[in-house]
Amino acid sequence: MGHVKQGFVVLVILTSLVFIIAYVYDFSLMPVTHTLTWFNIAKQTKLYNVSEELSGKKNVWNFLINQTIQTTTTVENPIASVSTEPKSILQYIAHPSNYHFILDEPDKCSQWDPFLVFMVPVAAHQVEARNAIRSTWGNESSVQGKAVLTLFLVGLTGGPEAQQKLEEESRQHRDLVQSNFVDSYFNLTIKTMVIMDWLATCCSQANFSMKVDSDMYINVENLMSLLLAPNTPRENYITGYLMWDRPVVRRKNSKWYVPKELYPEPKYPTYVLGMGYVFSNDLPPKIVEASEAIKPFNMEDAYVGACLKWLGINPSGPPNPSQFRTYIKDPKSQDLSKVITAIAGSPEKVVKFWLNVKGHEQINHDSKNKDEQD
Repeated sequence: MGHVKQGFVVLVILTSLVFIIAYVYDFSLMPVTHTLTWFNIAKQTKLYNVSEELSGKKNVWNFLINQTIQTTTTVENPIASVSTEPKSILQYIAHPSNYHFILDEPDKCSQWDPFLVFMVPVAAHQVEARNAIRSTWGNESSVQGKAVLTLFLVGLTGGPEAQQKLEEESRQHRDLVQSNFVDSYFNLTIKTMVIMDWLATCCSQANFSMKVDSDMYINVENLMSLLLAPNTPRENYITGYLMWDRPVVRRKNSKWYVPKELYPEPKYPTYVLGMGYVFSNDLPPKIVEASEAIKPFNMEDAYVGACLKWLGINPSGPPNPSQFRTYIKDPKSQDLSKVITAIAGSPEKVVKFWLNVKGHEQINHDSKNKDEQD
């Protein structure tokens, strides 16, 4: 009996080992989604793969959603059940080397040799926004004798039909750059870093660049006067509407919510509001380099501020802060001819603001001519 009992124990042990080896082998065949994805007792990250057809080519991107684990004791799931949080947090890698260009204009700067480049992040479907800029301030190719270039940066479209329309628009205007990231509000940091990468690799000859939102009015003449001023630095320079001592929003129902896991500090370093900031063109490669060390979070302008802090570079206040405006409620009561930036809020208002300034310029021009004649 002792031999039987001992044999039974050995059999149980061997059977257990077989099951353990099978389980480990099966787990080892699961794809590793990213080396920085970790699991812990409180949270688990689930990988979703999304694909779409772009001009006959299948593009796949991954995005991670934080999910809480609720412990259970059911027979079906003795470990845990996963439930999505009301406010999901997208985890992503902002470094631009993770993405590639689908549409590109790599020779644009070598052909144009611009002094100033406008880079406008915009959703692929926002054709009206692009056309409004093309017909107004984005159509100014030479200002005070300096070449100016305007390009639009978009992410993935909603499908093959939308992609085809975008490609047709690209052939017509030759001002679109498209990268293969998911185009969403949360991914604006990725979008901005892709802009920085494009400037660093395709447009290093420019003196200055400006990241500007698609609903902005820009007075290019006033901006050029600022950049050509003798006291404006040509290196390590970035300016716009400065944000000092801003607290990190921790309310989960806010569009500006950033969890402590992504940015643990209670306040952001000084940064320039993302509506429109201009910078010397030596900064893009430096910011891209800094992004390798700075953990990404979903406030693109504050993230650029964090990269600048890591580089030891402080944003500069503009000589006249009133030129960098946010919302203007009544453009008729404001002298838009003196501003550099103003939030218009829609394609129609971009055109309206531009016509407002051009109308004032024409009136002033006619008045000057009349005075000279008298």
